[in-house]
Amino acid sequence: MNNSLKTVFLLVLLSGLFLMIGYAFGGRAGVFYAFLMSLLMNAGAYWFSDKIVLSMHGARPIGPQHPSGVYEIIQELAGESGLPMPKVYVIQEGTPNAFATGRNPEHAAVAVTEGILRMLDGRELRGVLAHEISHIRNRDILVSTVVAALASAMMYLSHMLQWAAITGGQRRDSRENDRGSNPLALILTIVLAPLVATLIQMAVSRTREFMADESGARISKDPEALASALQKISDPALLRRFQGESRLGYMQPAFAHLYIVNHFSGEAVFNWFSTHPPVKERVRRLLMMSGHS
Repeated sequence: MNNSLKTVFLLVLLSGLFLMIGYAFGGRAGVFYAFLMSLLMNAGAYWFSDKIVLSMHGARPIGPQHPSGVYEIIQELAGESGLPMPKVYVIQEGTPNAFATGRNPEHAAVAVTEGILRMLDGRELRGVLAHEISHIRNRDILVSTVVAALASAMMYLSHMLQWAAITGGQRRDSRENDRGSNPLALILTIVLAPLVATLIQMAVSRTREFMADESGARISKDPEALASALQKISDPALLRRFQGESRLGYMQPAFAHLYIVNHFSGEAVFNWFSTHPPVKERVRRLLMMSGHS
């Protein structure tokens, strides 16, 4: 199953699970209110995501003629992808990383840290920027917002059920007034629903990273450059060296899903709760694209 179909499958699975649980325990009203609450919570984050994220990272805008050459590389890659030119930012942070944000291609931004500019050569940097341009082209901010809305709605339903169980609430359906919800099913739902929602949300995030790697490698026409960059960024010795020069004030776990590499999770084994696939697996797939076994 390719990554696009996998994303659709996971979205359908998450939506179906949400509707099934919501209708079983809250009826149509339960589903409606849970989804409405999650939609309101995530709409603001989606609409203002670029301003919020860039502000919290202390990002400063740059233009043409910046010594790094980042602006010109992004301009070239955006043109080749048929995208409007995104805004470009640099973050005064020694940790090597990069991310893209913005609600759509017309309101997109790409940010890089000073650490990644110092660590990578021009070819590797171009590979990383192609990955970020791919996130914009694939509308991954929109996809992740939809997934977050459904996942948070599931968690909201779980809290509703927990409260109902504490207060002795019954099903709203008048045909069920003579008996309450199955206690075991209720407990399993309260415990498992948020867990399953989180697992699916993380699986979607990992799938989108694989997609951005693949499409980014095709845009740059240089899969090996991105593979080399990922290996450098995740190298513990190099990371300690560059983090030693960092104020460590901007890269935050809350935004780990945006970064090209998640430095807050282990890469030793495939982690179901990780926002990113293991770097070794990403590198392996990229090298296969370039003809290496």
